[in-house]
Amino acid sequence: MESLWPILFILAIPFLWLALTFNSLVNRRNQVRFAFATIDVQLKKRFDLIPNLVETVKAYASHERETLDAVTRARTLASQSGAGWQAHESLNHEVGRLIARAEAYPDLKSASNFVMLQRQLAECEAQIAAARRTYNASIMDYHNSTDMFPSSIAAAIFGFKHMPEFEIAIAERNNPNVRF
Repeated sequence: MESLWPILFILAIPFLWLALTFNSLVNRRNQVRFAFATIDVQLKKRFDLIPNLVETVKAYASHERETLDAVTRARTLASQSGAGWQAHESLNHEVGRLIARAEAYPDLKSASNFVMLQRQLAECEAQIAAARRTYNASIMDYHNSTDMFPSSIAAAIFGFKHMPEFEIAIAERNNPNVRF
C-alpha cells in the first residue's frame, strides 16, 4: 500500500495540471467576454447620446436633412441585434460628419447644449476606444494561452477556439482629409 502512494501522486500530477490549466483558460475566456460586454455598454451610452445631438443640430441646421438622416440610419443599423463592428464604425463615421457639418454654424457652436453633447460624445468615444484596447489585450492573452505549449494541449482537449479581434473598417485606416 505504501508503494502505491508515489504512483498515485505521479498519476495525479497531470490531472491537477489539466484542471488548473482548464480553469485558467476559462478565466481568460470570461475576461474576453467581459471586455466585449464593456464595449457594448459604451456603445449603448453613445446610442443614447446621438438622438439628443441630432435634435440639437436640427434646431439650428434644419436644411442638413441628408446628414441627419444618415446618422439616424446608421444608428438604427448599429443598434440592431447581430450588428457587426462595421455598422458601429459606420455610425462613428456619420456622427463625425454631423459634428463637422454642425460646426459650420456659429450659433450652434456656442450653444451650451451642443457643446455639452459634443464633449460627452468625445468622452464616450474615448471610453469606447479604451474598451476596444482592453478587449484586444484580453484576446491576445486568451490566444497566447490557447496557442502556447503546454496549455495548447488542454485548449485542444476542451475545445477552446479563437475569438475575433476588433478591427476597424478599411475606410477608417486611411488618413483623414482635413481642409480649412
